[in-house]
Amino acid sequence: MLQRLYIHNYRCFENFELSLKETPSILLVGKNGSGKSTIASVLQVLQSIGRGANRIRNLVRQKDFAWGRSNVPIRFEIEVLLKGKLYEYSLALELPERFKELRVAEERLTVDGDNIFIRQQAQVTLFNRPNHEAQFFVDWHLVALPLIQEPSETDPLFIFKTWLSRTVILSPIPMLMGGDSDDETLEPKRDGSNFSEWLSGLLGRYPAAYTPIEKYLKEVMPDLIDFLNEPTGKESKSMTVRFGENDADLSVSFNDLSDGEKCFFLCAAVLAANQFYGPLFCFWDEPDNYLSLSEVGHFVTDLRRSFLQKGQILTTSHNPEAIRKFAPENTLALIRRGHVEPTSARLVSDLPIKEDFIDALILGDIDHEFK
Repeated sequence: MLQRLYIHNYRCFENFELSLKETPSILLVGKNGSGKSTIASVLQVLQSIGRGANRIRNLVRQKDFAWGRSNVPIRFEIEVLLKGKLYEYSLALELPERFKELRVAEERLTVDGDNIFIRQQAQVTLFNRPNHEAQFFVDWHLVALPLIQEPSETDPLFIFKTWLSRTVILSPIPMLMGGDSDDETLEPKRDGSNFSEWLSGLLGRYPAAYTPIEKYLKEVMPDLIDFLNEPTGKESKSMTVRFGENDADLSVSFNDLSDGEKCFFLCAAVLAANQFYGPLFCFWDEPDNYLSLSEVGHFVTDLRRSFLQKGQILTTSHNPEAIRKFAPENTLALIRRGHVEPTSARLVSDLPIKEDFIDALILGDIDHEFK
């Protein structure tokens, strides 16, 4: 479970801390430009590192420095509670004079306060290795975490990298979500464009996941009979969805479903992934997009309910129906009063709001509470 995320000198964030502790579901609200999607971008940087990306220029660019302030390092820190142990990972990136590409200034991973490795520019020191510490040098334009080999699946490096790689960060574009696949994965992309590969990987690794996926889909689409992900070649598959009512039935290619119906499938996959290879951390940017007003409340409630027992979900929304499904103590307001000011965050339960919270958002009264 994500406990804390710290961001410094990155886009609209300066000395910014997101403290989540033991909260299984959290909503981020705020005006456009307040930093909601930027939090997703930071999480995606860390996710990419867990998935093996290590070249700095493919993760962070010079324009990402807050207000062009490249003389101060960009810093990311993340604290995660996994199997009862606190993992803390930090990464600082700098751009010295006459450098065209950012380099690593510092990098560190600790578990319950004990060093797993530390890194100062090019030099990496590994701890807790048999009989001695190990030191080696890494190109200072590469992140060390993906490069270090873990000796077993019980090693802290393996546990942490696996958690990072399997985080689910979503801002789906349904028109990119097709039903044809020629590969399998447990690592969905942010835009959902490899959804069919993710579903194939989920069902291939955990066949029992089909039952809860189908059950959820029948709750939101009552006339659904089933869905088939059938082979069309040696490695390829294609998904067909079958509907039926009153002795009539209809088979529809997944590609031809509506945007909202594709989001139902995506939600079903998220719920099943959390159940079968979680606990999962999921960031979903505006999950209410593409849904009708009558569907939003149930959709958000189902997501929250699924993560009550294990895992954690962080969402954003501008939709009043979605916002009302979160209590003030589960809602964080992001405030940025202007483009030259950094973003701040406070729990809505800590704000002295006199009127209804939705009305306060509409009237812009939340901004005044930060003065």
